[in-house]
Amino acid sequence: MMLELGEPFATLWQGRDVFAEVDRLEGETYRALEGRRTFRTLVNGEGFFVKVHKGVGWGEILKNLASLRMPVIGARNEWQALTRLSAQGVTVPVPVAFGVRGNNPAQQESFIITRELTPVIDLDVLTHQWLEQPVSAVVRRRLIHRVASMTRDMHAAGINHRDCYLCHFLLVGDVATAMEDGFAGTHLIDLHRARYRQPVPARWRIKDISGLYFSSLHMKLSRADIFRFLRTYYARPLREVLATAGPELARIERKAQRTLRHHLKHHAGSAP
Repeated sequence: MMLELGEPFATLWQGRDVFAEVDRLEGETYRALEGRRTFRTLVNGEGFFVKVHKGVGWGEILKNLASLRMPVIGARNEWQALTRLSAQGVTVPVPVAFGVRGNNPAQQESFIITRELTPVIDLDVLTHQWLEQPVSAVVRRRLIHRVASMTRDMHAAGINHRDCYLCHFLLVGDVATAMEDGFAGTHLIDLHRARYRQPVPARWRIKDISGLYFSSLHMKLSRADIFRFLRTYYARPLREVLATAGPELARIERKAQRTLRHHLKHHAGSAP
């Protein structure tokens, strides 16, 4: 068993069965899947988000392995990703408690608790609002620079997200202020599938960047927008990026287009 408890939980649960205390927490459920539940709770008047993993079973593990996918069996991935990214300077929810028990991966129990972020709007919702209420080119450039730099720093920390879409970038605080300060309040969330490898393999960097590209197609990105992202992400002059990263950029484009075709096939009549 492994436990990491910050306040207020270190004090509240001292000498108690921590997993039983987690099971006693109550609140609004945001997501409930087989073996995993995410909910918001209040402790001492402060908001927290709790993810509880109850074991996925051997069937789910074998299904993922057969599809050449790494199964998510608990909260450890997210805890490690949050702590590594925070140390790298990437803005993420603050993790305050983590626990795991059991050696059998199919039945392992775990949890992670993070401080609530509020008020929030995800960047997918925000940028769709811009379709009706356009913003200046300066604001778009600031957003692109912020997302590109966060993605660059995430990969520099050895983390690939595996679900890297605009909806997993949360803007915390007042939107008008954020558009003035370069979207500094943007947080990266939903890291339960994240993996750590240093360096991040090209395949997984491409998956993350193509996911971002796909999820931003509604923004009608200009060449200047795309070039700004590339300059920021690669941290090199554009001429050098285009000269050396051409094959990688082509793979990003192809993967984003495949994702778009898959989306349109399964969501006929809806836009990305």
